[in-house]
Amino acid sequence: MKVVILGAGVIGITTAYYLNKAGHDVTVIERNAHAGLETSYANGGQLSYSYVAPLAGPGVVPKIPPWLLRRDSPLRFYPKLDPDQWRWLLAFVAACNRPQAEISTVHLLRLAYYSRDLIHDIVANETIQFDYRRNGKLVIFSDDDSFEGAKKTLDFQREHGSEQEAFSRQQVLDKEPALQHIANRISGAIYTPTEDAGDCHDFCIGMEALLRERGVKFLTGTTISKIERYGNKISTIQTSQGNVTADAYVMALGAANAATAKSMGFYLPIYPLKGYSLTMDTKGFKGAPHISVTDSKYKVVYALLGSELRIAGMADIAGHDRSLQADRVSLLIAQAKATFPNAADYSADLKPWAGLRPATPKGTPIIGKSPFTNLYLNTGHGALGWTLACACAKIVADTIADKKAAIDLDGLTL
Repeated sequence: MKVVILGAGVIGITTAYYLNKAGHDVTVIERNAHAGLETSYANGGQLSYSYVAPLAGPGVVPKIPPWLLRRDSPLRFYPKLDPDQWRWLLAFVAACNRPQAEISTVHLLRLAYYSRDLIHDIVANETIQFDYRRNGKLVIFSDDDSFEGAKKTLDFQREHGSEQEAFSRQQVLDKEPALQHIANRISGAIYTPTEDAGDCHDFCIGMEALLRERGVKFLTGTTISKIERYGNKISTIQTSQGNVTADAYVMALGAANAATAKSMGFYLPIYPLKGYSLTMDTKGFKGAPHISVTDSKYKVVYALLGSELRIAGMADIAGHDRSLQADRVSLLIAQAKATFPNAADYSADLKPWAGLRPATPKGTPIIGKSPFTNLYLNTGHGALGWTLACACAKIVADTIADKKAAIDLDGLTL
């Protein structure tokens, strides 16, 4: 079967991998010069299979007004005259309750465990260098109430297969001495030994090279001008390099999927959440964490990728604006410096970056069939795109082949 994939971020590139592995003739259309240059480029680096609680949690709504008023807020809202923004926000608020959060968590855990198995298989059988490491993760909490709530979540996730442990302050410092500088604000942490880390962009570049060798065609530097339909099927993709046709098509355009679906007459409940990151060179310094760390107070993640420390966080509800806001970058630098002051030279170029995470209100992705019989969806992964990419890609490849997915897809389809 001839399959065309729209987009070569980590979602599109892994979809191409599994379709190629299944013997299909695969073409990838990408507007950038090569794979992984947008949301996949400088994401947080963490592969969080067990700690997948959705953003829409039961305690989020009361926090929103203070967050919107504080300059150091992890969440910032830029209201627009955009019906799609408000429609998404209303659905997000409606999802902020414990029953829905638990349902979403179960769906995400099922998907994440499957993705973990697939990534481990790729690491074992392919020669792709992406600073991969199995180093575990600490999620630290700065007040007793948040820590108690996290322990309840831990109990719930354990029932669904998570291997996690609640750590006291001293246990946290014993496990990761680099956190000593903020010891006075650590109430405790959740430690997950089975979490991984890796450079998503390097993974995409390695995958692109591998797939080119195996016959996958890449139309890079290519923009899509129109998707033509005939009845309930896609007939042609008009691009800057001419028309492209196939038996099946996969939408993996990240935050652009919603607008693309709208142009085709159907709705995808996806809105971009802008996140920021820094990448610091730790050579010659001894204060970087060796374990991945998530600071729940500031919603900032830290992952050691080779000799570089990736710091990422924040969620700006600002539409499709990819610009770097100077105050947000400064805030991220200040938080990183306060947490790990001896990790790097903070006066050097910290490679600030911003990207758009395509998020659904409930926090679960949308994969599989669309309203068109030969168009398939792989979208809405939010901050978990790197974690969930392999599972979602394999499921889409199996769906195209009319094979039963390896896991239950309840809650994961349009």
